[in-house]
Amino acid sequence: MPRCFFLPSKGEIRSSSDRDSLLVGISLPGFAPGFEMRERLCVFDEISSGNRIVVLKVGGSVLTGTKAFRRVTRFLKRRLELAPNEKLVVVVSAEKLTTDTLERRARWIVREPAVRALDLLWSTGELQSVALLALYLQAADVRSIGLNVHETGLQFLAGDPACSGCPQLTGGRLETALAAHSVVVVPGFLATRWDGAIVSLGRGGSDLSAVLLAIGLGAVRCELVKDVPGYFDEDPRRNSGAVQLPQISFERALEMARGGCELVQMRALVAAGEANLPLVIRSMGERAPITVIATPRTSRTADSLNEVVSAET
Repeated sequence: MPRCFFLPSKGEIRSSSDRDSLLVGISLPGFAPGFEMRERLCVFDEISSGNRIVVLKVGGSVLTGTKAFRRVTRFLKRRLELAPNEKLVVVVSAEKLTTDTLERRARWIVREPAVRALDLLWSTGELQSVALLALYLQAADVRSIGLNVHETGLQFLAGDPACSGCPQLTGGRLETALAAHSVVVVPGFLATRWDGAIVSLGRGGSDLSAVLLAIGLGAVRCELVKDVPGYFDEDPRRNSGAVQLPQISFERALEMARGGCELVQMRALVAAGEANLPLVIRSMGERAPITVIATPRTSRTADSLNEVVSAET
């Protein structure tokens, strides 16, 4: 379990009255992903008619073998049964320890492997997860498809030769796949350059992949499935009485990330905050609590999103 916990301050949202009167603003200097700032108040609406896109990221700490893939498959199938108006983009990481194992193998061959070759090698871990989950979903009669890195469409544009910013969703293949399938499984952690080369997005990069895809697709929200049910007011490993927090602001989540918390990648938090995209941090447990990271804009904020997510799981 990552050593991540949140210490509430005077300004933290704790009740409906607090929420109604508080407008939390965030300042995100030095980061310009190039996405238009958009209000996403519709995310807090009740389930409505028509299809909605939800992006779910399933991390490597969750994908720990055959039983885990079967559990994820059951989770997704039940999700579709409870929320048939949702289209799911499932971003998967490599199975637990796979990325580190591949890097050790590369460094056994050469002390300083070429970045391009190492990124290509790493991509095999994510692609294996995509293919395996797609096959398990097929076996469960879920209308689904798996895409590779290039088909997914996250790409650094030619104006960013150093790939120092954020990739953008291009190509339209992901949208086409969503139109024909209930679930589209895609690799996290990876994007492509303008010349087609595969590029990794750093430690925790699958979080960033999921956020950027959610922004590019206009998804109603992005859910990051971890091996813990969100944030706590204290480190639960040290205090069994630590209280799980149903909601925090982007500002506080960023403070935690700057302090070394690895629960959600900092670049992903920044990108979601700038786009006003609510994040749901959750575990696979259907009855487990969740944490919503959001910037409150109206009286119907994180509490409403908690209710919607709970109704769908």
